[in-house]
Amino acid sequence: MSQPSRILVVDDEQSLREFLEIFLRKAGHEVHVADGGVEAVALIEAGEEFDLVLTDLKMPDVDGMGVLDSVKGSFPDTQVLMMTAYASAETAIEAMKRGAYDYVQKPFNVDEIAVVVSKGLEQRRLLVENRELRAQVRRQHSYHNLIGRSPRMQQVFDLISRVAQTRTSVLITGESGTGKSLIARALHSASERKESPLVTVNCGAIPEHLLESELFGHVKGAFTGAHADKLGMFAAADQGTIFLDEIGDVPMHLQVKLLRVLQERLVRPVGSHEERPVNVRVIAATNQDLDSAIRQGTFREDLYYRLNVIHIEVPSLRERRSDIAPIAQSFLKRFSDEMGKEITDFEPTAMEAILAYDYPGNVRELENVIERAVTFETHPLVTRTSLPPALLGVARADGVSAHIELPDEGLDLEAALADLERDLLMQALNHTDGNRTEAARLLKISFRSIRYKLEKYELGADPRDED
Repeated sequence: MSQPSRILVVDDEQSLREFLEIFLRKAGHEVHVADGGVEAVALIEAGEEFDLVLTDLKMPDVDGMGVLDSVKGSFPDTQVLMMTAYASAETAIEAMKRGAYDYVQKPFNVDEIAVVVSKGLEQRRLLVENRELRAQVRRQHSYHNLIGRSPRMQQVFDLISRVAQTRTSVLITGESGTGKSLIARALHSASERKESPLVTVNCGAIPEHLLESELFGHVKGAFTGAHADKLGMFAAADQGTIFLDEIGDVPMHLQVKLLRVLQERLVRPVGSHEERPVNVRVIAATNQDLDSAIRQGTFREDLYYRLNVIHIEVPSLRERRSDIAPIAQSFLKRFSDEMGKEITDFEPTAMEAILAYDYPGNVRELENVIERAVTFETHPLVTRTSLPPALLGVARADGVSAHIELPDEGLDLEAALADLERDLLMQALNHTDGNRTEAARLLKISFRSIRYKLEKYELGADPRDED
């Protein structure tokens, strides 16, 4: 049996209050009354929520408009019905603009008020149901900033929820750009350690001779340049989580020390003879095949088993194509907001191109595609012309095609070729982590040529490059 609707009647005329209270209670509603706007606003500000408010417009001190503003400010889904003997088109329009559901003129008959109240309560029910459905969809299709309606991602979400509360080590594997760091963040956010630090270490980005100090810390004088004691990443993550990204890049001699930390939960800073206990949850990630690395002798098998207690494999974007559209929509909203643009959706042909592409760079590449589209787009909808040539058949993951689709309205050939060149330069830089020398090799051009082209298109450069 459903709960009765809660209705508040607000009127400074006692006889009308009593009539409506009796009539609405006989109809099965839970009715509360207020003898004016002051009392009604006090109820609302005290947190009393109603499904519908019937209020007179003309009242001393706080009128019906004041009651309307108070209700909508605190409970936007509550429906407000205005009553007055002083009806005018202007006041009716103003009340509707400020959120009133409807407007009735005194005197009214019981049939009229019954119909309007019934419709108002139905509107309230629909609003609440829609909000709950949207929340349910968000819960089903997202998890701690991860988006995924596909069965593969639903399995990942389920695994995260089951292991997040434990201190068990987790190994996350998947291609570059699949969102492994987001998985690590979700594990931490859903755990009891969420109020403590999540410390991320990119093992592949730290020079080998500095990695030990970064992980375990050092004492003053431990080596040249060690002018003071330094707290390592493990100590910084104490009581929280440490995320070891690109774990496959850790050199063998450090793998031994890392294994010891995982076994004994003790760290020894470089140059120190003392150990300190650490209470950390270890999450590691890699895009490498560690089984192959073990066979080749570049990764310790015992460390692998210490890390791989729970294994989460993140599928590539081409393996979960049903997630491409919602992820693209999420990026579209984010970049539109950041750039101050009102781009609300994709044209059907643009979405077709987005869905058809294979995304060798996975979610990271899709993010770049949408950011680029929002940057160039001048219309309320993303059009095909704002998408990079890679999505339009010019460049594909399996090579370069000579075919490009000519739009019905034609195109600027020089601009299209420049766009293609710029896009291929960006892809080369992405593949080489910004290294211009390696990017030039991929494009089979000289270093001097790529430097000129990068300056021409105002693309970033890597200070590590040398002539």
